[in-house]
Amino acid sequence: MESRRLVSVVTPFYNTREYLSECIESVLRQTYTDWDYILVDNCSTDGSTEIAECYAERFPDKIRLVRTKSFLSQVQNYNFALTCIPPDSKYCKMIQADDWLFPDCIRSMVEVAETHPTVGLVGAYQLEGVEVRLDGLPYPSTMVSGRQVSRLCFLEGAYVFGTPTSVLIRSEIIRSRVPFYDERYTPNEDSHAWFDLMKAWDFGFVHQVLMYSRRQSDALCARLWPLGAEFFVRLSYVAVHGKDFLSEGEFARCLKRAEKAYFLHLTKAACSLRPEAREFWEFHQKWMASINYSFDWKRLARWLPRAVVEKAWDSFWRRWDKDSNGNPGEKR
Repeated sequence: MESRRLVSVVTPFYNTREYLSECIESVLRQTYTDWDYILVDNCSTDGSTEIAECYAERFPDKIRLVRTKSFLSQVQNYNFALTCIPPDSKYCKMIQADDWLFPDCIRSMVEVAETHPTVGLVGAYQLEGVEVRLDGLPYPSTMVSGRQVSRLCFLEGAYVFGTPTSVLIRSEIIRSRVPFYDERYTPNEDSHAWFDLMKAWDFGFVHQVLMYSRRQSDALCARLWPLGAEFFVRLSYVAVHGKDFLSEGEFARCLKRAEKAYFLHLTKAACSLRPEAREFWEFHQKWMASINYSFDWKRLARWLPRAVVEKAWDSFWRRWDKDSNGNPGEKR
């Protein structure tokens, strides 16, 4: 590129000793070199702090270690980390501490952002374990309007934004909204932020795999996804942001479909005796309140007949699959 633009790389971490060095080394290997790196220690106790200190001492001109004064929740820590970027940075690249970047990640993302001044958020494909994740833009397009990409998400189920590690953000946007992530929308506060940005900015995309993610190791996701968070997340996107990008008819259809999937899931859960039942209902009551829905058993009751039928059908197919494949010890 003809001119260099400072990129603030940010990694908030808490007890990630196993992966932190690999994360930091991936930044040091970037082909784009005009960056500074802020490591934010959220009161770690497992030796992560010492690893970060070592790198900050070795690269004092590039890496800075910041410590929180007290332990913060994950979203609070991410928000605090974003306030630490310097005033002269043009872009911000967050990397979650158990992820890492391919060498051309920052260079490729900055190139798209510099080519399209209206782009506020740049994404790319992401390797999750052994699978390539995230949907992309139609090749070879590297930019679409915020409205268009949001409509793709709502109407076609496209999954383009990904996690905080997946995107590059213009720093001016981060400075303009403090806190950046809204804690009400946990567990997917990041995607809610992306939809907010798409109301005023366009979306850029690099048609390459640029990040590696260990999302399955995320303690929060591991805890919440078995509770059915994915069904709530879909509903929350439509309920909170749908009217900004969809026609009245499109919004009504998308909301109806999302409500159907979510409340049917809750009704199926109500038909089962779950060891974690109390935690399950507490989470869902809290989540529903965050998008101005009230928890109503009467609403669930209307889905009861279908839930019973579907659970019985699922049970039949599981039994049939087990029998058709043979029981343990069966001679063949």
